Amino acid sequence: MVGERVQRWVARAYDRSAPWLLGAGVCVLSLSTVRDWNAPLVLALTALTGVAAWMARRRRWPLFVTTAAGVALIGLWPGLLVSAYYAGTTLRRRRELAVFMVGCLALIIPAYTFYTDLGVRMTGCRQPCLGTGAQLDGLANKGSALLFVGLGLVLGLWVRARREVLAGLRERAERLEREQAARAEQARGQERARIAREMHDVVAHRVSLMVLHAGALEVNAPDERTARAAELIRGTGREALENLREVLGVLRAPAGGSPAPLSPQPGLDDLDQLLEQSRAAGAEVSRRDEGAPRELPAMAGTTAYRIVQEALTNVHKHAPGATVEVVVGYREDALTVRVRNEDAPRPAAGHSGGFGLVGLRERVHLLGGDFRAGPTARGGFEVFARLPARPSHTHAGTVATDTTDAEHDRGAATT
Repeated sequence: MVGERVQRWVARAYDRSAPWLLGAGVCVLSLSTVRDWNAPLVLALTALTGVAAWMARRRRWPLFVTTAAGVALIGLWPGLLVSAYYAGTTLRRRRELAVFMVGCLALIIPAYTFYTDLGVRMTGCRQPCLGTGAQLDGLANKGSALLFVGLGLVLGLWVRARREVLAGLRERAERLEREQAARAEQARGQERARIAREMHDVVAHRVSLMVLHAGALEVNAPDERTARAAELIRGTGREALENLREVLGVLRAPAGGSPAPLSPQPGLDDLDQLLEQSRAAGAEVSRRDEGAPRELPAMAGTTAYRIVQEALTNVHKHAPGATVEVVVGYREDALTVRVRNEDAPRPAAGHSGGFGLVGLRERVHLLGGDFRAGPTARGGFEVFARLPARPSHTHAGTVATDTTDAEHDRGAATT
């Protein structure tokens, strides 16, 4: 914010002072070309100051100012050069540029063809000159003047084109940044919806077990009071299960399609099967467990499975043939998952936007865990997550900064 304000202040100061500074420079350069004064110095300075003042209105009347500057400085090459330069930077239509060039020709050719006292009185010179120290006449004189006009015009056109290109590049970069942020937000939203579906699956499974146990208790109840309580639990559980199934149907239904069938969510028990699928696809994958396995929250196991699944997908896509190690750590208060691959022996198979890891970060963050992903010192890629062993009611997890696509492509780029 501070940098932008400073840039705007500098731009405004430049816009206000540039015409006057330029006018002063033109005066100095023009005076340096005058060798033999035939008019009072005060008159010459007054005329040149007036030309500089006209240039302050160049944005409002660009064609008039450039033409007037050319008339006033017809015998002085700095004026021709500056006038042509600003014509190139300010005149955007071809017709205006054509009028300017015709005006220059109409001024230069008669001035050097018919040498009159008017030129001497306007310029303060006894001989129209271009600062070379020698009188030039005929075609050489006119050609030199036109050369200065052409050089200034070409330079002005180049500067204007460069400014337009830079402005277009800045606008494109800002648009791409906005689109990138929108896609990342969309990926996070999709991951939240996916987590909601999985949580509903887990809850529906637990409620189904509760209904079954309540039904068994109702049949084998030792007394009527217990049977009525079991019947109430079973009935309430069935209603809750029906409501959950309706919600699941909405969450699982694709746009314009029918609800997808319910299925159990994968967990750590399904991890070996996932690794076997990767081995069958040609990857060299190994697994190592640290600590004693124990029962964990269902969402923690599902999230660990999704992390390994996403990491292996990245390896197949961006580091085919690389050796992969999966480490599952059972800590006292957390479950850690680390997937590391070595540098790819073959070129990457493709590139992507990096939103798979964005979804994983969102998932781990919602569980209150920590997540990081990035290249290793040996040229590979590592994905690490720490998940709380108990359900977290606060989202205190930290999310590592996104890595660039170039870093991903060196190891296992994101999907």
